[in-house]
Amino acid sequence: MGRSRNSTVLRTAEVARLSGYSVQQIRNLERDGVLPPAKRTPSGYRVYDGIHVVSARAYRALAAGAGPVEAKTIVRAAHGDSPATMLELLDSVHAGLATERRDLAATRAAVRHISEEPIADVRGSDAMTIAELADALGLRTSTLRHWDTAGLVCPGRTPTRDARTYTPSDVRDARIVHQLRRAGYGIPALRILMTEFRDTRRWSDVLTRLEVRDASIESRALALLEGAAELHALRGLA
Repeated sequence: MGRSRNSTVLRTAEVARLSGYSVQQIRNLERDGVLPPAKRTPSGYRVYDGIHVVSARAYRALAAGAGPVEAKTIVRAAHGDSPATMLELLDSVHAGLATERRDLAATRAAVRHISEEPIADVRGSDAMTIAELADALGLRTSTLRHWDTAGLVCPGRTPTRDARTYTPSDVRDARIVHQLRRAGYGIPALRILMTEFRDTRRWSDVLTRLEVRDASIESRALALLEGAAELHALRGLA
C-alpha cells in the first residue's frame, strides 16, 4: 500500500481515493466507529493516517462478504485490545457460509434425485384438504403443518374456516417433498429447492438458479478472505 500505510498525514479525500469510497462515506465510517477518530489540525481539518485506509478497506471487503452491519461490528472489534471478539465474529460468518454451501450441495443432489423421475401433470381432481393429503401420503397432519411453517409446501386457506386447502400444484409439491424426505434430504436443502421450484417449475431452471447461489457463496467467501488480510494488516498497525 506504500504511502497509505506509512504516511502520518492523509486528508479525507486521499483516504477516500485509496479505499474506494467517497469523502462523505469516509466521514460516515468514522462517525460509525469503523474508522478510529481522526485527529484535527488547528484549523479544524481532519487528519488521517494509514490505519484509517486499512480500516476502510477491511470494511469494504467484509461488507461484501458478511453484509454492512456485521462488517461494522467486526472492524470495530478489530480496533479493540484483544482480537478474540473479532475472530469469534469472523468464525461465525465463515460457519454461516459453510452451512449455506453444505445445504446448497444437498439441494443440488436432491434435484438430481427427483429429476430422474417423471412428475405427472397436475389434475383438478388432485385438490385436497389437509386430512385427505395426509391420508394419501401416509403422514400426520402435523407433518404437513410443519412443512407449511418451514416454507416447503404452503397451501392457501379457506376464507371462512381458515383451513388449509391444497391445490393440485400444492399436492404435487407435497409429493415431491415427501419423496425427498424419505430419501433422507433435510429441511434446509428442501426449503431452497422448493422455493426455486415454485418460481420456475422446471428442474433445469432450478439447477441454473442454484449455480447463481453457488457463485454468490464463492464471491462472499473470497471477499471475507480479502477482508481478513486487511484485518491482519490493521492489527499490525494498531
